[in-house]
Amino acid sequence: MPSPNILIADDQQDVLDSLRLLLKSENLQSHCVRSPAAALDAVRGERFDAALIDLNYARDTTSGTEGIELIQAIRRIDDGLPMVAMTAWGSVELAVEAMRHGAADFIEKPWDDTRLMSVLRNQIALAQAVRHSRKLDEENATLRGGQKTDFIAESAGMREVLRLAAQVASADASVLITGENGTGKGVLARHLHALSRRAEQPFIRVNLGGLAESLFESELFGHVKGAFTDAKSDRLGRFELADGGTLFLDEIGNLTTEQQARLLHVLEEGEFERVGASRSIRVDVRIIAATNTDLQAAIGAGKFRKDLYYRLN
Repeated sequence: MPSPNILIADDQQDVLDSLRLLLKSENLQSHCVRSPAAALDAVRGERFDAALIDLNYARDTTSGTEGIELIQAIRRIDDGLPMVAMTAWGSVELAVEAMRHGAADFIEKPWDDTRLMSVLRNQIALAQAVRHSRKLDEENATLRGGQKTDFIAESAGMREVLRLAAQVASADASVLITGENGTGKGVLARHLHALSRRAEQPFIRVNLGGLAESLFESELFGHVKGAFTDAKSDRLGRFELADGGTLFLDEIGNLTTEQQARLLHVLEEGEFERVGASRSIRVDVRIIAATNTDLQAAIGAGKFRKDLYYRLN
């Protein structure tokens, strides 16, 4: 698991150097910037686990206005990022003001290393717990798969299907299940997940056939607050919800060629961006796809990408 990544924003190079060395000694990564503008660019382009934000920069030296404005701006970009405010001009009033506008805690300079690391680690752990709880809530509300399915197979054909399922379940390779409607493709997908090493992780299903084209990217990859008119808050996509587990893409033959290209890119790269965001998110997801469409015929007719077909087999 990668070390937590911490953003440090301060206009003094010696402060940045000291904090970078302190965090390195605690096995934490850091990204140092010297201005509010650079801090905002960093948050837009990279994912952080916490931020140490100085309250005073070039405009003035004691009011904390620039730092508070920066905290507010970061909150609009990533409202889940825990921020710890820092200033050499500490006061109870300034601490309250910083936290009222989004800071999670407050550190005065010169800082005590032990207290700073305690505050930072507590905020990282709290943010991780909140993200995990949110993910579970969304899974349980609309997406979470059911319990493991036990098969009862008497015919030679079904016994052969179960034998093949047992063989491929332990691999992380993508699986394509074909067959007419009502033949149990979804049940077989859940069975493959139950037999896999990912059995205790999420099984997330999305019916691509019933998904409006305009909602494709938001549903699969999520969106950030303000990405479009109805985006009132950040939303996790199906790929993010399935991280560590299995994503079942039902009726994949119904995708347009443009949607196929977007999906293929994510399958090849293992990363994506939420709608309205510029930061890439990496996930570890096993793909099981299903369709009642003759994909070979669809490829011949130019309606399904050959490279995506081979990626799923």
